[in-house]
Amino acid sequence: MVRPFRFAVQGTFATHKGKAGSGAEWRDLARKVEDLGYSTLFVADHYLGPGPAGRAANLPPTLLAPIAAMATAAAVTTTLRVGSRVFCVDYHVPAALVKEAATIDLLSDGRLEFGIGGGWSGPEYAAMGLEYPPAPRRIDKLVEVVALAKAHWSGEPIEVRGEHVNVSGYRGLPLPVQQPHPPIMIGGAKKRVLSFAAREGDIVSISSVPFVAVNEAGLTPAEELARRVGYVHDAAPERRGVLDLEGSPNFLEITADRAEATERIAGWMKTTREVVAAHPNVLIGTADEIAETLIERRETYGINYISIQQAQVESFQPIAAQLTDK
Repeated sequence: MVRPFRFAVQGTFATHKGKAGSGAEWRDLARKVEDLGYSTLFVADHYLGPGPAGRAANLPPTLLAPIAAMATAAAVTTTLRVGSRVFCVDYHVPAALVKEAATIDLLSDGRLEFGIGGGWSGPEYAAMGLEYPPAPRRIDKLVEVVALAKAHWSGEPIEVRGEHVNVSGYRGLPLPVQQPHPPIMIGGAKKRVLSFAAREGDIVSISSVPFVAVNEAGLTPAEELARRVGYVHDAAPERRGVLDLEGSPNFLEITADRAEATERIAGWMKTTREVVAAHPNVLIGTADEIAETLIERRETYGINYISIQQAQVESFQPIAAQLTDK
């Protein structure tokens, strides 16, 4: 039971030849992504500009805040879906975030994908003056925020009372166009969050696995990905074939010289070419070879929703066109 392929572009819109991009460039990118047939344009929920905090967080400088960027992209397109991959629960007031999301869904005529996660970058939290709670508390908050989103978007009286979210006494407006709610994408790597995503989400975004020969559990990268997919299926077996499983290649290179590219990436990642060649977050080869790899991985893991980086939007398009909806 596999889902049809979908392809998204991660809008890594930060700098262009060392200079900040413009509104016109962002609008042009949104139109291009739509014209090339991609399903969705994602943005990142990160906030750091150049400096030591960004280096500590291992994050590139981020130019655009997500909500305004999503709204602008939706305003200049007609079929393109928009979303954040993924909102961090601690970076937003929950009641405000779910109202913003409903507003974008309404104004885009139902093209929002609502990505949400528990947060992961301690250095970014610190740079923005936020406490970085332990993972269990961040996931507790994620559970409550998803409950609030569904309550707000239902149009029924909101009564969400928890340790992190206390919202009550009104009905959520506006109602989103997509009912019962816009697709919810929940991202993560561990058993608890992936199990929650399987039960409560519509799209499960599975984080990239490390570039190691074997991890602390004695698993290769491929085995680790299989374990994470297993968490999803075990938590909600009845939703197998209903949920989209989303992932993104850390490295994507369309080339006839697979050996050279593999060796080069292994050097960057300080690992072996064997690890890179078998890694489930690497796509190297000709367009036909990459298409075959994606089909094989969908059969093995069920991952059907692929997000590629903005830099590959044109070069990857023939592959996306070949596989979309198949």
